[in-house]
Amino acid sequence: MATAAVPGQTCRNFINGEWVPSRSPRSVERRNPADRDELVAVVPLSSAEEARDAVAAARAAFPFWRDTPAPARGRILARTAQLMEQQKDKLARLLTREEGKTLKDSLGEVIKSVRILEYMAGEGTRFGGDTLPSDLPKNFVYTIKQPIGVVGAITPWNFPVSIPVWKIAPAIVAGNTVVLKPSTFTSLTAAAVLELFAQAGLPAGVVNMIVGSGREAGGAIIEHPDVRAISFTGSNTVGAGIYSAGAERMKKCQCEMGGKNPLVVLRDADLDLAADATLFGAFASTGQRCTATSRVIIEEEIADRFVEMVASRARSWKIGNGLDSSVDMGPAVNEQQLETDLRYIELGKQHGRLVLGGARLAGPDYDRGNFVSPTIFDRVAPDSPLAQDEIFGPVLSVVRVRDFDEAVEVANSVRYGLSSSLYSNDAARIFAFIDRIETGITHINSPTVGGEAHLPFGGMKATGVGLREMGHVAVDFYTEVKTVYIDYTGGRRESRAY
Repeated sequence: MATAAVPGQTCRNFINGEWVPSRSPRSVERRNPADRDELVAVVPLSSAEEARDAVAAARAAFPFWRDTPAPARGRILARTAQLMEQQKDKLARLLTREEGKTLKDSLGEVIKSVRILEYMAGEGTRFGGDTLPSDLPKNFVYTIKQPIGVVGAITPWNFPVSIPVWKIAPAIVAGNTVVLKPSTFTSLTAAAVLELFAQAGLPAGVVNMIVGSGREAGGAIIEHPDVRAISFTGSNTVGAGIYSAGAERMKKCQCEMGGKNPLVVLRDADLDLAADATLFGAFASTGQRCTATSRVIIEEEIADRFVEMVASRARSWKIGNGLDSSVDMGPAVNEQQLETDLRYIELGKQHGRLVLGGARLAGPDYDRGNFVSPTIFDRVAPDSPLAQDEIFGPVLSVVRVRDFDEAVEVANSVRYGLSSSLYSNDAARIFAFIDRIETGITHINSPTVGGEAHLPFGGMKATGVGLREMGHVAVDFYTEVKTVYIDYTGGRRESRAY
């Protein structure tokens, strides 16, 4: 693994192709959330001035990178994918130590990131516009996509490999340069990702990284006049502020935010299949996914049986340090998230029937970490905070409904609209659900979590603003379309099209 990402060391900024110690005297410690005795990293709280240095490096690198042929840009992504594939096990272990998810979840995230890089590498040879007929004779018209300049990418802690990759890859294959501001909770993992880009031959200044607080370092990136676009993933509160600040400064903004994802189970469903999906969607990665299954919406007549099926499966899950390959669920990422989980669990006891869990785990294996048990509440009212608020933890709410129409109504009753799932074998209801569900992603007879590298990712309503990420549409956010008219008559026209 790169020397820039050695556990226990002080994180550094990556500016103009160099790992640079922060000049800030302030820092925070990042400890393993499964074992707080282990210091994973010291993270400087870099200053606004240092963030401006990173922007200046990106601005200086832009003309050269813009003029580099798109296929050549894509080949660097392909080399990065190869390096990540070769180093996937070490990267996954670092991710687990810093973020807390299990090794199998971490490895899955790294492999998905490889797939994203591979797909985006191909965009270098597909990068282009449209050739269209003109209303006028001897008039050649076409469109081209051009990069917009310096892009700011502000990323969260829950997918510290995939999310930086799915922002950086389309941005740079399109010819932009990037300043990344990762979460302070996963800065070391972000450094490991950037080191792979550097090893692949990415020129200095094309991608830069600043570690530190969102308020100071992130704010300086957002406010900088040379930053033409901001891509953000995180909370609605922060995203709304970024969107507002971007609008004020006439910057393009892309914000992917919360989710309160429903898994709808109808009476004709394969209940074993649905129960397995619910377990994985609700509790894998400790429920710390924007696509996690936080609500099960189920027809009343099958609810008793189904709830017991999910609870029985959850009882067999092993909770612990994700570095243990036999563990199914790791800790909350930090004490603040643990407190949020426990607060909603206590609230849930007032709004639903506790079926399983409902407490912080204690004992020799848990006392040094942020562990909470997988928790299930049944008979939750659809308008209660437990069913409306994004908790971002292993807390599942079961909402009982009379029929399909009520199920769709309840599924759409939240302000979010990221992912959804339906378990049914009724073709008419399947297609009606697809038509009516207010989410950017929907699954039929598969979990709410997961998305493929070549398909768009994003949500509706309060979940997101701006263009979609991933897939062939990802480069659209990072480009401007230019329309070109070439008149080859050699003279003045008598009339023009309007």
